[in-house]
Amino acid sequence: MKPEPRTTMGSSVIPFLKMNGLGNDFVIFDGREDPVRLSNVQIAAIGDRARGIGFDQMIIVEKSALGVDAFMRIYNRDGGQVDACGNATRCIGRLLMEESGTDRVTIETNAGLLSAYATDDETRVTVDMGAPKFDWQDIPLAEEFRDTRAIELQIGPIDDPVLHSPAVVNVGNPHAIFWVDDDIENYDLERFGPLLENHPIFPERANISLARITGENEIQLKVWERGVGLTRACGTAACAVAAAAARKKLTSRHVTVTLPGGPLVLDWREDDDHLLMTGDTELEFEGTIDLETLSWSRDEQGAA
Repeated sequence: MKPEPRTTMGSSVIPFLKMNGLGNDFVIFDGREDPVRLSNVQIAAIGDRARGIGFDQMIIVEKSALGVDAFMRIYNRDGGQVDACGNATRCIGRLLMEESGTDRVTIETNAGLLSAYATDDETRVTVDMGAPKFDWQDIPLAEEFRDTRAIELQIGPIDDPVLHSPAVVNVGNPHAIFWVDDDIENYDLERFGPLLENHPIFPERANISLARITGENEIQLKVWERGVGLTRACGTAACAVAAAAARKKLTSRHVTVTLPGGPLVLDWREDDDHLLMTGDTELEFEGTIDLETLSWSRDEQGAA
């Protein structure tokens, strides 16, 4: 999966890949042979869309201590490390399957082991995201709520809130989902998102989503991702909304979730409660970056 090195041993210039899953984009480093260590300041600078390469998450692929195909370390644009990213798992799964010539790989993350599977389309990948968590301690919340299908939280006047009663779910990351009946674009998520992400009820912050049922087993979704902001797609949010909708009996366990970047297909299996997510991946380009100066260059021949 690693581009051919174009530097001498000991150089601060290393290769990277730029990929995306439905527009949720990643800068990927291969740290399996030579460890890649970056400060929060460096990560934020690389993620800056005006002056750096730009990304939603930065991924470092490392050797797995458990002996599976790889360990995936995930950083948000603000430099903070997070435990899971569904779209990144699909992208890394594609790279590892292409490298090994297999149709299934297992990826270690801070959220546990995730399996990725090939499909009939070489750019589409299915990933098993495991079982969602619904107990208030597991999300986590700062206080007890027995029913996490709708907790007491709102934006706006108490007698006429703009948003209220979100479902909360943990799918590797904490998520809060506000259901709306009208056009999602009627709500200023860019303004509400930071307030809700950092609300005291979420001790580890949370990803904030607006969701609307648009048809039988069809959901429209828009996401404010903690440490990132508005994003074109968020795989764990799609998993969270699929589980939340089924719990509220708004849909079945098989749904299509459409984000600004495109659709994801979700299956919440009954036998083991695992969520399977399927969607497209794209390798945008290869490049190199100097970790001392953070100057970078794009290899146009590496695009796919």
